[in-house]
Amino acid sequence: MAQTYFEGVDIGMDAFYENLLSGRQVTTAMPSPEEVTRVWEAALRAHDALVYIPMSSGLSSSCASAAALAADYDGRVQVVDNHRISVTQRLSVLDAMRLAQEGLDAAEIRRRLEAEAYNASIYIAVDTLEFLKKGGRVTAAGAAIATVLGIRPILTIQGERLDACDKARGMKHAQQRMIERVRGDIDARFAAFDRAQLRIGAAGTFLEEGQMRAWTEMVQEAFPGFEVVSDPLSLSIGCHTGPNAAGVAVIKLCDA
Repeated sequence: MAQTYFEGVDIGMDAFYENLLSGRQVTTAMPSPEEVTRVWEAALRAHDALVYIPMSSGLSSSCASAAALAADYDGRVQVVDNHRISVTQRLSVLDAMRLAQEGLDAAEIRRRLEAEAYNASIYIAVDTLEFLKKGGRVTAAGAAIATVLGIRPILTIQGERLDACDKARGMKHAQQRMIERVRGDIDARFAAFDRAQLRIGAAGTFLEEGQMRAWTEMVQEAFPGFEVVSDPLSLSIGCHTGPNAAGVAVIKLCDA
């Protein structure tokens, strides 16, 4: 019988990857309407309105489902589709909290966040193709060849879906390639923005704490003068990348 778990509530990273590596079938699912509205109604008992920031509509139908549910709340629930996930999604939550403290109402916060929707880039390098193969993103033959050659695919999220964008021989080279791509984004896509508005994110599905620390230090050294935030990749991403993946992102903060 399938068992449902909530990340950070009744399952943590260690238990999740133990199940994933044991060969058990692990899948992600959007929250049920009952679960979503229960959380909303608890919040609305204490507040006039709320801002709900689900996973990008390009990666999950949970955003469209939430928007449909919000239609019954007369504007008191503002569902944001700002095409973010994991580290960039967390920074959107922090942006929303800051804007609320500055006095903006829920509808205006949603508008500001959605206006910044595509001002973020994420790159992820996976340590194994096993889980991408299970998800149908690479063929079994392609995964076998890549494994023999030591090739690490680099995936990207540019506001919508998780897509392949590069490849490298070995994880160290893949990490360097991701850093180069973020530098390129800063110099091109983000060139018009004040660098004080940008944050660099280091993330991963590392099983050992020292690996995450070493990766964060590598990213910080590559981007002196930038604030680097460090977080594990969410389990909804880890389900597809597997353990020991590394990620790096550049994110523009929302304007006040």
